Amino acid sequence: MTQATIHFGTSGWRGIIADDFTFSGVRRAAAAVAGHVRSQKKTPVIIVGYDTRFFSPEFAQTSAAILRAHGCRVLLCGEATPTPAIAHAIIHGKLDGGVNITASHNPAEYNGLKFSGPQGGPALPEVTKDIERRAAENQKTSDARGIDNQFGRTEQFEHIETRAAYFDQLRLMIRFDVLRKLKGSFVFDAVHGCGAGWLDRILTDHGISNTAIRTKRDVLFDGTGPDPSEENLAPLKAAVLERKASAGLATDGDADRFGILDGDGSFISPNHILGLLFDYLLETRGYKLGASRSVATTHLLDAVAKHHGVRVYETPVGFKYIGPLLREDKIALGGEESAGLTIRGHLPEKDGILACLLVAEMIAARQAPLARQLRDLFRRVGREFWPVRLNLHLSDDARDRLSERLKADFKEFAGRRVARTNRIDGLQLTFDDGEWLLIRPSGTEPLVRIYSESDSLRKSKKLAEETRAWVSE
Repeated sequence: MTQATIHFGTSGWRGIIADDFTFSGVRRAAAAVAGHVRSQKKTPVIIVGYDTRFFSPEFAQTSAAILRAHGCRVLLCGEATPTPAIAHAIIHGKLDGGVNITASHNPAEYNGLKFSGPQGGPALPEVTKDIERRAAENQKTSDARGIDNQFGRTEQFEHIETRAAYFDQLRLMIRFDVLRKLKGSFVFDAVHGCGAGWLDRILTDHGISNTAIRTKRDVLFDGTGPDPSEENLAPLKAAVLERKASAGLATDGDADRFGILDGDGSFISPNHILGLLFDYLLETRGYKLGASRSVATTHLLDAVAKHHGVRVYETPVGFKYIGPLLREDKIALGGEESAGLTIRGHLPEKDGILACLLVAEMIAARQAPLARQLRDLFRRVGREFWPVRLNLHLSDDARDRLSERLKADFKEFAGRRVARTNRIDGLQLTFDDGEWLLIRPSGTEPLVRIYSESDSLRKSKKLAEETRAWVSE
């Protein structure tokens, strides 16, 4: 039987369970990770974690067994654990890396394996390419001790407790004294993922009124997938309105992404949350630092940076590119439009729990709904920003043809004159009036993503649809 090629995208190796993502593949990937970390250190210590997906605990057990068979000391999480808590455990415990069985926000039929290095953040391309090479060699030589007989075995491993140290870190990042001044309450939607028992627990520990929903494990995630997108948060909207809560807070399957509803139940774009929080951090923390954003992320961050006299660093899509800027103390906030965020002094990894807590703190501090805060921010920076994203499912042939078309030299597009072309990740065209679009194949799903941004939602949608029509020609 032909085995699937192990390829690491923007955030790990992901695939459809039993088709692309199999026990055989997990064994090969774990053996490759072991080979990589042992090339750096003779007896490395690796944490192994997992999310709430189908077979995630079993895939984690298999990974742990292979890592140990290949000379690694393994610390296995005893429960489904948020990605940011695993990242913090690596840094806090000075571990040599981590293997995390998760497909984050992807649909329920997916699972994945993510490797983080000793810095706690997603591995950079030079590392994942080495792991891919080793996995391919393992496929040819079967050089992975214990590779064939792990399924069905429950082995004993050292367990690691990550909650206490991670909560201590959050207490350094969040002003819970400010948060406690809010007279309202919050509703938290775990979407059946890892955030259950974490975000609601720390809110409760600090005396903040909250209600948690969808906290039980459901490997089908209500049939929608664990993405905290607007369409998936209808249960949260109903709960926010019923309880007259100040806001709705949500995390995705592994709690590294966030979703936010205002007190009236309206969904607030992650792009807008990034802009609001960047402005709030610069106002309240006294930072004179910039922000990092991916090429697909709102230019509202640029406007906030200009307003405060600081810089924005643009990166390709992938949170792995934000870590170095954080370690060099160049940024107050690192963010991506796909609801990824971290801040100065925290982790070089997305943290949906932190993001939700920061939003809650900002609401308590400003005593205003998020929509009102956003209108005020637009007024202060002198322009509105309304980003839109579309996902297109294309055949492999159509994707290949599109790749060739994107290589053209664009002087104009859809009747607009192109002022700047950016190929840092996909194709981004910026026009004379500041509007922009981005066409980019997804790194984790068989999709092509279209991004657009203008100064009104109507204009952004129009540009996105014109781009969709061009892609579909």
